[in-house]
Amino acid sequence: MKPEHSSIGLLLMDTGRLLRKRFDQNARGTGLTRAQWQVLKEIHVQEGLSQGALAELLEVEPITVGRLVDRLEQAGLIERRPHPSDRRAWSLYLLPAAHPLLDTLKVIAAETRAEYLKDMNDAEIDEAIRLLSRIKSNLISVMSDAGDERRVGNGRR
Repeated sequence: MKPEHSSIGLLLMDTGRLLRKRFDQNARGTGLTRAQWQVLKEIHVQEGLSQGALAELLEVEPITVGRLVDRLEQAGLIERRPHPSDRRAWSLYLLPAAHPLLDTLKVIAAETRAEYLKDMNDAEIDEAIRLLSRIKSNLISVMSDAGDERRVGNGRR
């Protein structure tokens, strides 16, 4: 392996960190945190999701999701309903007030994407997606082979 290839992991981590930081800057005026945005997005994708399933998707502890859900519920953006088949669980649903915020999220995501893809043509973007997808697949494969029972990628990020 070439010595400069050893820095690809750091480059990927730095890029992810900068992307999160830039999204946070762009979303600053919304009053929601990135974690709250993620909760709203996941519930939008799969209404009726349980808090436990949401914690797995976000790869955080259930108590963390509980606190996020509490805040979003208090803000009138989501509601808990009894789970249809598990009396111990709650299902999560968006309330009407969340939908305009999700529209705002789409705009912020598009603006952020335009910033980080600036000066890249379609072929370069396609190649970047192909290579990053391959890296992700390699990681999923080795994690699965190693018996890692945690979720290793849902393909929606």
